Amino acid sequence: MSETAKFILNGETYEFPVTEGSENEKGIDISKLRAQSGYVTLDPGYKNTGATESGITFLDGEKGILSYRGYSIEELAEKSTFLEVAYLLIEGELPNKTQLEEFNENIRKHTLVAEDMRKFYQAFPHHAHPMGVLGSLVNSLSSFYPESQDPNRGEDAVDLTIYRLIAKIPTLAAWSHKNAQRHPVVYPKNELNYSENFLQMMFSVPSEDYKIDPVVAKALDLLFILHADHEQNCSASTVRIVGSSQANLYTSISAGISALWGPLHGGANQAVIEMLEDIKNDGGDVTKYLDKAKDKNDPFRLMGFGHRVYKNFDPRARIIKKACDDVLDALGIDDPVLDIAKKLETAALEDPYFVDRKLYPNVDFYSGIIYRAIGIPTEMFTVMFAIGRLPGWIAQWKEMIETKQPIGRPRQIYTGANARNYVELSKR
Repeated sequence: MSETAKFILNGETYEFPVTEGSENEKGIDISKLRAQSGYVTLDPGYKNTGATESGITFLDGEKGILSYRGYSIEELAEKSTFLEVAYLLIEGELPNKTQLEEFNENIRKHTLVAEDMRKFYQAFPHHAHPMGVLGSLVNSLSSFYPESQDPNRGEDAVDLTIYRLIAKIPTLAAWSHKNAQRHPVVYPKNELNYSENFLQMMFSVPSEDYKIDPVVAKALDLLFILHADHEQNCSASTVRIVGSSQANLYTSISAGISALWGPLHGGANQAVIEMLEDIKNDGGDVTKYLDKAKDKNDPFRLMGFGHRVYKNFDPRARIIKKACDDVLDALGIDDPVLDIAKKLETAALEDPYFVDRKLYPNVDFYSGIIYRAIGIPTEMFTVMFAIGRLPGWIAQWKEMIETKQPIGRPRQIYTGANARNYVELSKR
């Protein structure tokens, strides 16, 4: 017999089916609640509301589990590449050798952007935040490819849009950095892999031959894998709800970029570095700031520790910690901010206050350290997150379109004024 849930409202009993996911997650299907009872549920922030069924990413915050399409993040991080993970997320299965080569080739074909787009960069002030630039330019791609504006044109048309997005976002991102410096842009070199190509577009200058450090390139590819998807987070849900109106993929991804920009979401790794710089500027006393974090009456918060979903160790942090150590060892950087980060990490991992509360360093803590070590400007950190998260956004949009999900339309509980009569201006 199927499991059901019973709601009793004003003496009336209503039954609703219980749905169960492949990992034994259970939810009550209340899609007919309002039609049957006239009631809606109230769940600020949708913390207890499942907006969709999805076969892309599984996350268990209590057990510290993250998997893409059934593959553990630990195994993918060890054995895969970012573009292979992108294929997995978007297509649902790991590619064979031929499929991966075709996928890579289709992306290499589209790394250049229209020269007319360079005029957009010239119109932005040099101090424009690169996330604002990136979101604007991604949205503008729909104007350069008007055929993409119908998301139902067919599989081949959708695939072409996907290839263009994955190929062009590193170029657009690197050029936003160059624009901020008022430096000439660097064109992609398609003989390089995805992460290497981004690094050379970011850091090459005409007078020097930029040498790519394989440790840095590997760490960057790993970070992209770890950021690739994270279930129904703020930006993924934004992509889905914008796409549910039949908005094109470029516009939907641009909306996701805007959602990611916030400091409570993708801006967290930037907040980590800003916190470390504040500690350095105040004398570098790590103990003082650990004590401030423990003081409930002190507004200071330790950025990059703990996670709103993971109630245990963030599995991505375990993976990226080693890459972080490898990058710092390989580059041998003398940076007081990074020294403070290491001291803070060591102290927090040994302090009973943080250990008892499971306030471990999360992926934002280590990613911020890596980005700073390899020379990524702080304001570009969230852009890096967006590059990594792109395949997940695409997969979420594609799943939503293919399953013909309805337009998103949350309800509300109105708390405003009751009906009242209009008063003429002369009588107010």
